[in-house]
Amino acid sequence: MNVARRVGKLVTALCVAALVLAPSAAMAADGVGLGGRTTDKSITFFCFGVIALFMLLPIVLSLIQARLEGRKDRMRERMERVHRP
Repeated sequence: MNVARRVGKLVTALCVAALVLAPSAAMAADGVGLGGRTTDKSITFFCFGVIALFMLLPIVLSLIQARLEGRKDRMRERMERVHRP
């Protein structure tokens, strides 16, 4: 129950923060926001960044998983060696 309350408070705090910060993000005029004027070049580079993220993220996570699986297998072999009669 305590964890559920913490999560509820965290979600509430995030929602309130989003509502408080939304007007400043909406005050952009003529394509000029917090990051400067929005151009085709900036949109293209942002999209390339998103593509790179979704290309690199599975690769990195797969490498981490492979390393952890190898570690698990080594630990299992050690445990079997110790517990053999």
